[in-house]
Amino acid sequence: MNSTIVGRYRWRIVALLFFATTINYIDRQVIGLLKPILEKEFNWTESEYGQIVMIFSACYAGGLLIFGRFVDKVGTKVGYTVSIIVWSVAAMAHALAKSTFGFAMSRAWLGLGEAGNFPVAIKSVAEWFPKKERALATGIFNSGANIGAVAAPAVVPWLAGAYGWQQAFIWTGVIGFIWLGFWLVMYEIPSRHKKVSKAEYDHIHSDKDGGDPAVKVKVPWGKLFVVRQTWAFLFGKLLTDPIWWFFLFWLPSYFSTTFNLDMKNLGLPLIIVYTATTIGSIGGGYLSGWFINRGWPVFKARKTAMLIFAICVMPIMAAQYVDNMWIVVTLISLAAAAHQAWSANIFTTASDMFPKEAVSSVVGIGGMAGSIGGMLFPIVVGALLDHYKALGNIEAGYNVLFIICGVMYLLAWFMMHIFAPKMEQVVISND
Repeated sequence: MNSTIVGRYRWRIVALLFFATTINYIDRQVIGLLKPILEKEFNWTESEYGQIVMIFSACYAGGLLIFGRFVDKVGTKVGYTVSIIVWSVAAMAHALAKSTFGFAMSRAWLGLGEAGNFPVAIKSVAEWFPKKERALATGIFNSGANIGAVAAPAVVPWLAGAYGWQQAFIWTGVIGFIWLGFWLVMYEIPSRHKKVSKAEYDHIHSDKDGGDPAVKVKVPWGKLFVVRQTWAFLFGKLLTDPIWWFFLFWLPSYFSTTFNLDMKNLGLPLIIVYTATTIGSIGGGYLSGWFINRGWPVFKARKTAMLIFAICVMPIMAAQYVDNMWIVVTLISLAAAAHQAWSANIFTTASDMFPKEAVSSVVGIGGMAGSIGGMLFPIVVGALLDHYKALGNIEAGYNVLFIICGVMYLLAWFMMHIFAPKMEQVVISND
C-alpha cells in the first residue's frame, strides 16, 4: 500500500527513535574513545577497564529487565521520558568524577538509564507498524547506533582535545534533553494521535493475526519464561550482544595498539566501520521485508535473512592473516554491518512472536541476557589481552577474540532454530 495514501506519520516516529538511539550510543561510546586519556588520568589496567565496562553492562542488564516491565505498564511515552532523563544526567555526571569509584558509579547509572531505549523503541515499532514494515523500521532506528558511533569519533576527541575530557561527557549528555522536548510534543500511540488518519491507522493494524488493538491483554510476567519463544530470543541476544559491545568498547584500542594510531588518526577507520553498519542495519531490515513482500512466511523471511548475516560475520576470523590495515577495516566493517543487520531482525522477532502488550517485557528479558553476556565477556577480553600483553603480543589476543566473534552468530542462529523453528505467535490468556 502506498504510504502517500495511508499516511506517513509513523515514519516520523521512526525518526524520533533513530535520534534517541543515536544519542544513546554517543553517550555510551565516549568512554571507549577517551580510553587512552582516562587510562592515564585514573591509572587503569586493561582488566580495570574491563571491570568498569562490566559495571555498566551489569546495570544495563538489570535496567533492561526493569524497564521492559515498566514500559509495558506505563506505556512508551512515559517510559522513554524516564529513561532519557536518567541516562542524560548520568552522562554529564562523569565530568564530576574524581576517582575510579566515582567514574564507575556514573557508568552504573548510565547503564541503568540507557537500558530503556530498546524496550521502548521496539514496543513503539510494534504499536506503529504492521509486521511487513517492522524490520525496516527497526533497521532504520537501529542505524542510529551506527550514526552515533560515527559521530562520536568525529566529535568526542575534538571536544576532549580542545576543552578537556569532562566537556565531552557534559555536551553529549545535554543533547538528550533537547531530544526529550521533541518526544513530549510529537509522540502518542496511534489510537490517541490526532495526526494519524484512519487509512494509516488501518494500515498499522492490517496484520491478520494482529488482534483487536482496542483489547488490552494483561500478560503475567512469569508466563513469559515458560514459552520456548522467549528462550529463542534470549539465546539469540545472549550469544551475539557481547560481540557488538566488544566492537564498541575495544575497537579504538585495537586500532591504536595494532596499527599505532593516535587520537588524531583513529577517527577514519572507526567512521568507515560504523558507516558500514548503518548500511547493514537498514539493508538487513529491508531484506527480510523484501522476502515477506515476495510471499514468504514471516518466520522463513526472518530466519533466512539472519542466517545470511551470521555467515557474513565469519570472514572476520581472517583478520589475523592480514597486515594491511584497510583490509582489516573491511573485514571488521563487514562483521559489524552483519551484526546490525542481525540486530534489526532479531528485535523484530520479538514483535513477530509476542502480543504487543508483552513486547517490551520480552525485549527486556532478552536484552538482559545479552547484557549479562556483555558483562561477562569484558572480563574474558580484559584477562586475555592482559595475558598476551605480558607476553609482548597483544595482537594474538585480538586474533582469538575475532575467532570467537566469527562463530557466535551461527551458534545463536541454531539455538533460535531449536527453540522456535517456525516462530509461532504466542497466545497468552488473561487467566
